[in-house]
Amino acid sequence: MSFMQRKSGLLKAMAVALSLALPTVLAVSAADARIGGGSSSGSRGTRTFSAPPPTATAPGSASQFNRTITQPGQPGGFNQAAPSRGGLFGGRAGGLLGGLAAGFLGAGLFGMLFGGGLFSGLGGFASFIGLILQILLVVIAVRFAMAWWQRRNQPAYAAGPAPGPNDGQQSFRSGLSGLGGGLGGFGGFGGGSNQPPLQIQPADYEAFERLLGEIQSAWSNEDVGRLRLLSTPEMASYFERDLEQNQARGVVNKVTGVKLLQGDLAESWRENGGDYATVAMRFTLADKTIERASGRVVEGSDQPQEVTEIWTFLRHPGADWQVSAIQQVG
Repeated sequence: MSFMQRKSGLLKAMAVALSLALPTVLAVSAADARIGGGSSSGSRGTRTFSAPPPTATAPGSASQFNRTITQPGQPGGFNQAAPSRGGLFGGRAGGLLGGLAAGFLGAGLFGMLFGGGLFSGLGGFASFIGLILQILLVVIAVRFAMAWWQRRNQPAYAAGPAPGPNDGQQSFRSGLSGLGGGLGGFGGFGGGSNQPPLQIQPADYEAFERLLGEIQSAWSNEDVGRLRLLSTPEMASYFERDLEQNQARGVVNKVTGVKLLQGDLAESWRENGGDYATVAMRFTLADKTIERASGRVVEGSDQPQEVTEIWTFLRHPGADWQVSAIQQVG
């Protein structure tokens, strides 16, 4: 085989590999298997883009939302199913520019297979080095443009509210245990770093602990109807989407042995007729993913692991608390 034939074969192989890998680069990668996918999803009303105050349970900062229907400067979390984000870079597929970039590169890379090169007519860049340089230039340009747009439209978390004269670190201990149908001991919810305008009562803390266990149970049972009752329509849509992806992969995720160790109230407030409470929770669970056909464990194990997440709950007048957001701790 001549040098030119080997070179042509190498370029074609690279074109195929890069064309297949491009959608993965532009899309959001999969995260943990447990409910919420180990990412940050949901809405916290007008505080969606404000960081919850740190607490003893979660002294680190909360991750920004990977999935939310709330747009900067607008209230959110009130009862619409989550649509795909629009805009230039919106959505999991990368939006307008992401689609154009994917189509542009994909067309050029596949065009190589038919002898046209990445950019037909640019004979000076038809060599192997020229191909690499063109790909790098396009990728850098797209990433720079996406970063610029995200900085312009997705502001970083604002600082939390300034402490008031009555703020304190008084610890709230409920002394409750065994709640939520098999949940373990209750480590206690603390007062957090702010004196909340909305007073959270012991019954509310019981509801938060119970929801932690019931949400995990409904997820493991793939009980979509139950998830819709326990979470806002936005969060339920994310859970359903993740369950559908598991079904497409032929797997089911099982979360067992949920035990709350400690919880702290970060903040609570009222807006638009609803009550919000954001709490940091540290708990243990066993997380494993099973192949449906064989029952074989393909990810995770029965070994308990410790997780710290920040959950936001929403309550409408005359209704029960629902999960409105789940955030990871950075």
